[in-house]
Amino acid sequence: MDRGRRFYKMSGSGNDFVFFDEADGAPDALRNPSAIEALCARGTGVGADGVVFFDRSDPAGIAIRYYNSDGSLGELCGNATLCTVRLAELLGTPVDGDLRIKTDSGDVTGRLIDGVPEIDLEPVKDVSPDWSAIPPVAPERRLGFALVGVPHVAIEIPDIETADVIRRGSQVRRHKSLTHGANVNFLASAPDGRWAIRTYERGVEGETLACGTGAVAAAILLVSWKKADGPVRLVTKSGRELTVTLRRDGELWHPSLRGSAELVFTGELPTSGA
Repeated sequence: MDRGRRFYKMSGSGNDFVFFDEADGAPDALRNPSAIEALCARGTGVGADGVVFFDRSDPAGIAIRYYNSDGSLGELCGNATLCTVRLAELLGTPVDGDLRIKTDSGDVTGRLIDGVPEIDLEPVKDVSPDWSAIPPVAPERRLGFALVGVPHVAIEIPDIETADVIRRGSQVRRHKSLTHGANVNFLASAPDGRWAIRTYERGVEGETLACGTGAVAAAILLVSWKKADGPVRLVTKSGRELTVTLRRDGELWHPSLRGSAELVFTGELPTSGA
């Protein structure tokens, strides 16, 4: 481990991350699965859903690389990217206009709207409103698939409180029809017109309190199912809201994601093994 190294603990709607600023030095000692797993372990490490390496050396924008808590590379994480906008502001990068963020799945544009981070994701074209390879089981109503940087299967159910997130989520995440597995998002309508969402996240292998790309995938599928229109508001397991705005151009979906992102604390890795 890179002892004495400063880190930033960030939370996007309850989806939490350990950020390292590469301006503090190359974090090579931390770029391995065992170090990432140790950092993310709850109870024995800092505790997080993932680790983000944050590089602002290019004046044209910021580059990030995201790793899941199991040490696997995640091509894109929506909430980590929202947190990137917030951390950039806190570290003095101007965010009074659009901010270019380079991810492993392509470039994302970020900004602050009334102090709240928003990002424009790459166009989404791989969408299957009816993922017939995985039949629904009672009480599920339908399943759909969308690739939003990472693969997602969304499942509509009548009651979010009864979602079998761990057992059913694990089954779907590893289904043979999914070449690279998938995050699994359970959706149920809420009385106030919003949609409740719970997520089994690939790479975490459990439920997380929020999933940004999952919110985007869910919004695309809800509109495809004619269950929603206009900005789609999704309330996460943490109780925080993610809002997705969509523009469609033929087969392409152009999504924007907006949601909370906050610095929880700043820390330093221990300088001894004690």
